[in-house]
Amino acid sequence: MLNKTMTIAKACSLTFLFGLLSACSSSPSTPTSQDDRYQIKHDRAPTDAPDVSKVEDAHPKYEPYSRQGNNMTYTVRGKSYTVLTTGKGFKESGDASWYGSKFHGHLTSNGETYDMYSMSAAHKTLPLPSYVRVTNLDNNKQVIVRVNDRGPFHPGRVIDLSYAAAHRIDMLKTGTARVAIETIHFDSPESLALSELREDKIHYIQLLASKDKLKVNMLARELEEKYQVPSHIISGDGLHRLQLGPIGLHHVAEQLLQKVKQQGYPQSYLIQHDKPNG
Repeated sequence: MLNKTMTIAKACSLTFLFGLLSACSSSPSTPTSQDDRYQIKHDRAPTDAPDVSKVEDAHPKYEPYSRQGNNMTYTVRGKSYTVLTTGKGFKESGDASWYGSKFHGHLTSNGETYDMYSMSAAHKTLPLPSYVRVTNLDNNKQVIVRVNDRGPFHPGRVIDLSYAAAHRIDMLKTGTARVAIETIHFDSPESLALSELREDKIHYIQLLASKDKLKVNMLARELEEKYQVPSHIISGDGLHRLQLGPIGLHHVAEQLLQKVKQQGYPQSYLIQHDKPNG
């Protein structure tokens, strides 16, 4: 299901973790010394997998970046990569692949244990750990994963998903899928405290626009109760635009934005206005 080139590329990712980069220069047909530590020679799907359809998305939150796996630069198969200092605002498109049984139970690049039944992933340059929303562009299915590993090192591939995450966006049979990824970032408590001191904006979340005023009014009341945030409707040009707000703190607005995107309004976005004087 996963091709041999991807398997060797993943082995190189883990080889980097242990400082055995010289092994990555071996040809795909020659097992490296790093391969010898795996019980399975070639990657594959689990033979008796549990029902991963019930596995929840990763739950984004603030986490300090790990000491392992965040070297500023590293080289795999003759190509150098630079790890980002932050994942904030990161977006990327390309092919996703997935990895399974061969690496299950072995260490990831940040020193954790790879669990193919969790919602996790590998990325070449995002700081570890990072949270990422992955959208399969062929079927619009989405999953939120926690990035804790390095890879994939195959040209054109932007992310390596766990077995469970690949199942969620329906790419197990094809092995790869065209995806768009975007990070879900949370600032540190220290930076949040500083930003609150400098906060000079009020924020609204634009959810939708509709010609049906009755529908918008009913939805406004429903979302007010659900999110415990006031609603705001702007009418003009025959459309009624539903917003949630005002919200005083930027990080609170960002957290709510991520929640409403995940819960049925993926096109939502933030609108900012200056706070009135006095």
